[in-house]
Formats: sequence, structure tokens, C-alpha cells
Amino acid sequence: MLGVIIGVMSVIIVLSAGAGAQGMILNQVKSLGSDLIGVLPGASDEKGPPASAMGIVVTTLKDSDIRELIRSGSAHVVAGTGYVKGTDTIVWGDNQTDTSFTGVNASIVEVENAKVENGRFFTEEEERSMARVAVLGSTVAKELFGEEDPVGAQIKIKKSSFNVIGVMKTRGVSGFQNQDDQIFVPLNTAQKLLLGIDYISFARLKVDNPDNVDAAMEDARIFLRERHKIDRPEEDDFSVRSMAQGLEAITQITNALKLFLAAVAAIALVVGGVGIMNIMLAAVQERTREIGLRKAVGATNRNIIEQFLVETVMITFIGGVIGIISGIFISYIISLVVRSLGYDWDFIISIPSIVLGCVVSVGIGMLFGIVPARKAAKLNPIEALRYE
Repeated sequence: MLGVIIGVMSVIIVLSAGAGAQGMILNQVKSLGSDLIGVLPGASDEKGPPASAMGIVVTTLKDSDIRELIRSGSAHVVAGTGYVKGTDTIVWGDNQTDTSFTGVNASIVEVENAKVENGRFFTEEEERSMARVAVLGSTVAKELFGEEDPVGAQIKIKKSSFNVIGVMKTRGVSGFQNQDDQIFVPLNTAQKLLLGIDYISFARLKVDNPDNVDAAMEDARIFLRERHKIDRPEEDDFSVRSMAQGLEAITQITNALKLFLAAVAAIALVVGGVGIMNIMLAAVQERTREIGLRKAVGATNRNIIEQFLVETVMITFIGGVIGIISGIFISYIISLVVRSLGYDWDFIISIPSIVLGCVVSVGIGMLFGIVPARKAAKLNPIEALRYE
């Protein structure tokens, strides 16, 4: 029974945690907005992510590509920004914190609908002149400065001094990153002064209307092919994706992952079934005289089989019910813990998963109970009564 309890409980937890994680991931993507287009370096087909999304460095996308695309590449693109990222220990006086810095264009405020709570964001002029200015996320500002006003202070990033000109309004987790635990600096400054690169990791484009996303994507592809001197689509060195495509791809990946994890957890059910079969075989041996007596007074082979199958099914069914209750309880605890960490995690227990747990537990009982039941039914009543 313990094996069945653990197996059913594991399946319930995995399905619930998988659904919660899937919901969290999809909510993260949706939080970026349905009017955004992502441009990534590296080619990809429609069914898979580009190499850059898997952590491979691809240098084919430049900041100038995005600037020209916004300026003349599509009538539907109203704003856009490239991104580069790095990590470092940020120092102010005797205080320091480990966080990430993000190089962006000044238009990120419009692209991501972000707001500055204190001070201001840097301008395009400061971006072009490689100004050493920084805008802090609210978490970084609190960790470095506490209750003091950071605007006007000097911080050090990779041993270079930056003037703090603003603090972002609290945004929470969005796009798979804690938006408050990072520092924004001008893109050119991040590329040339902090990272020593001339390419961008990816870009986001804001479209004037969600209905024009497909048209803007096609405009972006045509423009980038002309700019990169690409004649055929299969030779693309970039990928243009909409949020809808990203949601579809993520949903497929997470669904496959949920099924795989559930299958792994179901192995415990098989182990529990084998254990029950062994216990029932031992029970047949111990109850040989009882079986012989029943057959001597008229019990048929079918009666004996039904007796042992009912016993086995009851054991597995009770184990399944306990496993379902335990799985729901642990899943709820997991959801509370994840929510306390600031993530948008839904507590999801589907009716099909509960039904599946009951059906599987009963099926395990019947499947692994048939062998001991048939062995009991085949006992000779005379020999069984003489068994010591």
C-alpha cells in the first residue's frame, strides 16, 4: 500500500506542479504584452528556438539593425530596444551587491511600459555619447542604499564609475527575470565599456496595434534580409517571433515535460504493484488451509479468484485515495511557498488527475492481483486441507 500511496502522490504532485509551472511561465510571457515582437540572432525553424535562446553566442544582430528597422523598416513598429546583459558586484561606498546590469536603448520605457519612480531615465543623447549613467531597480537600490536617496550617487560597475540618475518603480518578476534586481545602463556604454562586444543578445519591437503583429513581423524579416544581403529565407541569420508563437512553443515544451515527469513518477506505481503481488503470493501460502476449506464446502475457482482480486483492489484503492489526498496537500504547500517567493503560481488540481489516480490504483490492483488469485484458485482442496 505504501508503494501505491507514494506512486499516486508523486503523479498528483508532478501534474499539479507542472500545471502551476506552466501557468507561471505563460503568465511571464503574457506580462510582456501581446503587441511585442522578439528579434533574436541565429536562424531557426518554426518548431524550435534559435541557437541564441539555448545559450549559444551568435553575433549576427547589431544595434544599428534595430535602429534602422524602427526608422524605416516597418510602418507598424513604433519603438524598440536591443538588449545585452552581464553580471558584476556593484559597489557603493562600503556596500555592495551581486546583480545583473542590462544595456538597453532609451526607448525601453515605452517598449516595456516601465516607469521611473525617482529621478529619470537616460536619454538618447546620453546613449549616443556613452554616458556613464545608471538607473537602478528598486531591489538593488534598497540593497545598496537602504533608506537613502540614491539619485546623484556614484556606483562602480566593473571598476567603472557610474552616476545614478534614477530608480525604477517596482515591477516584480516579468519575462523570466526579477525586473527590480537589475541595473539599466545605456546600450553603447554596456557594449563598449563593460562587455567589449559590438552585437546585441536580442531585441524587442513594440507594434502600434496587436492586429498588425503579423504584418510587422513580415516587414522585419524583409528588411533584415535586405540589410544582411540574404537572398533566401532558409539562409536567415536571425529569427523574428511574436508572443503568440512563443506561447505556443512554450506550451508544447511544458506539456511534453509534464508527461515525461508524470511517467517517471508512475514508475513508483509499478514498484508498488510488484510489492503487492509478492505480499498476496505470500498470503496465498499462509492461507492454504482456508482456501482448501472453502473449496471443500463448494467454493468455485471463480469464487477464490474474486476473493483475492477484491482484497488486492481494496488495498490499492485505499492506497490511491490516501496518495491523492497527500498529493493535493503537498501541492498546496508548494504553491504557498512559491507564491511567498514572489512568483505568480497557480494551485491547480485537475479532476482528470484525481480520476486517473483512482483508476490507475485499481488497475494496478487487478493487474498484479491476478497472479496470486489464479495460484490460489488452482490449489487442490485435499492437499490444501492437509497443508501444515
